[in-house]
Amino acid sequence: MEWWQVLISVLGGLVLLWLTLIGVLIWTSRGQAEKIKLVDALRLGPDVVRVIQRLAADPTVPRGVRLWLLVVVVYLLLPIDLIPDFIPVIGYADDAIVIALAIRFATRHAGAGAIDRHWPGTPQGLNALRTLVGLD
Repeated sequence: MEWWQVLISVLGGLVLLWLTLIGVLIWTSRGQAEKIKLVDALRLGPDVVRVIQRLAADPTVPRGVRLWLLVVVVYLLLPIDLIPDFIPVIGYADDAIVIALAIRFATRHAGAGAIDRHWPGTPQGLNALRTLVGLD
């Protein structure tokens, strides 16, 4: 396999993961009084990656939380998944679920203040993330 095929596959996988995350977010916000805007959902993917990176690098976050966040990053980078990524939609759902569980775990063990401190996006994006992982 050529290097450009690998690059296209990885980028395609990231786009599918991002779209799956947005779909799950929109689906979970159906019953909410405050609807999540599509623009906030589209910005969520890169912001989630940055908040995980910032939490993993913060020495004030408990070591166990940082270690689990690094494990999550390694899991997401590995080509081996619980559900293979080549299966449409559901193949990337396990990655979205792992990300949601990691954020929830980090919030419960490091505190909501840690997520708030490191959140690089808008307040609406943070509310969207909290809704997605079931923290509100």
